[in-house]
Amino acid sequence: MLTIYTFPQDEQDLKQQLNRTVSFDPEAQKTVDEILHRVRTEGDEAVLDYTERFQGVRLESMMVPEAEIEAAYAEADPEFISILEEAFANITAFHRNEVERSFFYEQKGGVILGQRVTPMERALLYVPGGKAAYPSSVLMNAAPAQVAGVDEICMSTPCDAEGKVSPHILAAAKVAGVTKVYRLGGAQAVAAFAFGTESIPKVDIVTGPGNKYVALAKKQVFGHVAIDSIAGPSEVVVIADGMADPEFIVMDMFAQAEHDPDASAVLITPSADLAAAVQEAAARLAGTMLRGEVITRALTDNGAIVVTGSMREACRVSDMIAPEHLELHVDNPWEILPDLRHAGAIFMGPWSCETVGDYFAGPNHTLPTNGTARFFSPLSVRDFVKHTSIIAWSKEELGRSGEKIARFADHEGLQAHAEAVRTRLKKL
Repeated sequence: MLTIYTFPQDEQDLKQQLNRTVSFDPEAQKTVDEILHRVRTEGDEAVLDYTERFQGVRLESMMVPEAEIEAAYAEADPEFISILEEAFANITAFHRNEVERSFFYEQKGGVILGQRVTPMERALLYVPGGKAAYPSSVLMNAAPAQVAGVDEICMSTPCDAEGKVSPHILAAAKVAGVTKVYRLGGAQAVAAFAFGTESIPKVDIVTGPGNKYVALAKKQVFGHVAIDSIAGPSEVVVIADGMADPEFIVMDMFAQAEHDPDASAVLITPSADLAAAVQEAAARLAGTMLRGEVITRALTDNGAIVVTGSMREACRVSDMIAPEHLELHVDNPWEILPDLRHAGAIFMGPWSCETVGDYFAGPNHTLPTNGTARFFSPLSVRDFVKHTSIIAWSKEELGRSGEKIARFADHEGLQAHAEAVRTRLKKL
């Protein structure tokens, strides 16, 4: 199930096994292009048609009534509500540390320069649904938007064939203070909020994970709206030394593999003994898991155990992968942290399992996948604000520097740019 590779001897085979891409198959591309076009040109009618086709229900109202949200909250297990509230408090507290301030400063000659930070007016939080409900996605998307001060937060999630949305998702929406919930899923939901329809407002940003059609739709509407990232299958890398617990590692690899047959889980270690122990435990325990078939397929197709010559080499292999989640099952994780540059989130030590980050710790679990952790970051308050430059040039300073500015424009062959300055210089 899990093949052991030796690095660097097996580097090419390893790369082939862990090959990931942000490209999409032509059939999915064609489907999404058609959906985007129809929703943009036909509005509500197209959204309702696709909802009936893909979700099995012709909706009379696309928005979930607030009474339904309140009922889901009231009828939920009080213990679960308490857990949701504590988790949301943790997530919100973390994101408050990301808040940026506007700044202004004065230069000589009465010039004032600065940058104003303002929240976006309207955001869509996409929450996956269908086969499984993810209230954690509600909390993780809503917290940074709330902290940023977004004026209007909308949420969209697929309903079932009776038009019902998961009560767990609705209860989480209540906890997170989200009142505008739509029962729409798939590419048609992304298109509706990216372009706006008769009943659905156009937003400024779309965030949240989804299937390949949602990911492709987000990619296609970027430019009409902002997006957080293009999410792919979940992935984890575990770096471990010889003293690590094989069962901890196996369960953490299973935790990612059970998401999807396309998920990836990789162990990197300098210890050949640990590699063999993990390989044996994974084969022995996979059959005991409820989603054992999914786990086995994911680890067979996209999993690996990599034996390196040193811990520093293990860090280099991890950076080559640039994983969504990176766990450090080593004696002193802080010691090797400086050697690691590319990961969406790093979990320090054997007690910091990735599940803690998924639900409760505070840092956002919406993370870059497919190796994009080399240049993308986790979802944050920064995604929900924009920056505006402020320039207040003075008459005195234009007199001093204006001719230099005009000559700069002359060198670019832009006469009007230069004359816009020189016209003012003549009237000083």
